[in-house]
Amino acid sequence: MLLIKQKPDSIGAIASTLCLIHCIATPLIFIVQSSSMTCCNGVPAWWGSIDYLFLIISFFAIYHSTQTTSKNWIKTSLWLSFLSLTTIIVNEKNAWFYLDEKLIYVPTIALIVLHLYNKKYGQCGLHKSFIKSE
Repeated sequence: MLLIKQKPDSIGAIASTLCLIHCIATPLIFIVQSSSMTCCNGVPAWWGSIDYLFLIISFFAIYHSTQTTSKNWIKTSLWLSFLSLTTIIVNEKNAWFYLDEKLIYVPTIALIVLHLYNKKYGQCGLHKSFIKSE
């Protein structure tokens, strides 16, 4: 948790990249699995729960990034991307309505780009809790 507070954009970019790899790898793993055996068609529980782990890490990374960013549009974009990603993942688990599976890449890539941009251009330099009131 301390690392997320110190380097939220780095952790956010890494978590989003791992999430993207997870999303890309899932179909490939199931293709290999289906060609090697025919007994198991479902997603292993541990593999499906990784989605929620990435959401939790992303939430805290975004929360701490928005505390130190100097650009309001970054705050809005990070939260909108996170809400989009959360909606897509929860919908995928519950099948409320049809969404193309490829749609998950849009908020995931947006989070990566936004975290990297914020890391380079958006930091105000001091965390709000370090600023002394006069």
